[in-house]
Amino acid sequence: MADLHFELVTPEKLVRADEVHMVVVPGVEGDFGVMAGHAPFMTVLKDGDLQVFKTAGGQPETIKVSGGFAEVGDKGLTVLAESAQV
Repeated sequence: MADLHFELVTPEKLVRADEVHMVVVPGVEGDFGVMAGHAPFMTVLKDGDLQVFKTAGGQPETIKVSGGFAEVGDKGLTVLAESAQV
């Protein structure tokens, strides 16, 4: 079930806003997965691949991100990246 609200934003635009199953984020202290119900969390991003899983067991969509922050809160996951290549 796709139930995590995910937003990817750059200084230029909202790149993506979607309901997804899971997102794997490249954090500076290591990659981490976020699903619905994840505890509140904030980290700095490292340059790398953001993996978006639309459904459980599905193939991920990969988005290259550079710099920025990721925040998990009550409303879901927001990634504020300096740049993103879809």
